[in-house]
Amino acid sequence: MKIIVNKDNVRIDTFLAPELNLSRSKVQKMIQNGAIKVNNKVVKNNYEVNEKDEITISEINEKDESLKPKKMSLDFVYEDDYLMVVNKPKGLVVHPGAGGENNTLVNGLLFYGKNLSQVDAKRPGIIHRLDADTSGLLLVAKTDDVHLKLANDFKSKKIKRQYIALVWGVIKNQSGTIDAPIGRDSKNRQRYTVSNLNSKRAVTHFKVLTRYEKTTLLEITLETGRTHQIRVHMQYIGFPVVNDPVYSHYDKIDDSGQCLHAKELTFNHPILKKEMSFTIEPPLSFNKLLDLCAGGDKNASNKNEN
Repeated sequence: MKIIVNKDNVRIDTFLAPELNLSRSKVQKMIQNGAIKVNNKVVKNNYEVNEKDEITISEINEKDESLKPKKMSLDFVYEDDYLMVVNKPKGLVVHPGAGGENNTLVNGLLFYGKNLSQVDAKRPGIIHRLDADTSGLLLVAKTDDVHLKLANDFKSKKIKRQYIALVWGVIKNQSGTIDAPIGRDSKNRQRYTVSNLNSKRAVTHFKVLTRYEKTTLLEITLETGRTHQIRVHMQYIGFPVVNDPVYSHYDKIDDSGQCLHAKELTFNHPILKKEMSFTIEPPLSFNKLLDLCAGGDKNASNKNEN
């Protein structure tokens, strides 16, 4: 992968981290390992890039042998030699965290013997994530080159992700945009919140699908991809996601987690050079909560007629 620099006097690790959707420490390690070169030369982490510099990124890491295969049933929506689209079930964590758990989607992919990119050896194949209790479509890279190209497409907002969510309250506007920065909650590091401190811009677009007596079914499109973004933004405007155990002040209906599903994924295939779009219906657990909260179509107060 090659990147042509469009600015001057910026440290290479600072420049590349957002370009590759990686942490600075990860980029620094790649530079130290010789996986990143500038104008075909090895540089140091403090190298300051210049406009029109050509940065080359090659194969990244060796596999993390601590990751163990785990037998599980997975739904592969699409697969070729370069990438996969997986329908992640509700309740499944995407990749191992600091605790070193081995019951994640990554472990399941390893059980099936899938080739996975090694841009981040601790999270092989993973370009973006879904919360554990959010179901739906996830894009997985099989090679480092494809991983880096797709990560750049995410950063450039070229990949479309569409969700459906059931939220508490009846939203009167037919559509809307939430543009509010998100950062960690200073009072609880496990939560995120809208804040101007240590935060990043976050933009969420929504459209009303159906209004019920006490809830609203939404179609949601992400422009950015912050952790817990939809859940935080919906709480922020006063319409928390139904059954959200963290961001809703309403009582939980059951322990299945938030009523949120990644329904549609559209992207340009970096190798085949064609647009690909996938849609997956929500799981039974989503529909069960929808029926309980909506009371069926007979109780709907208004439907989108567009």
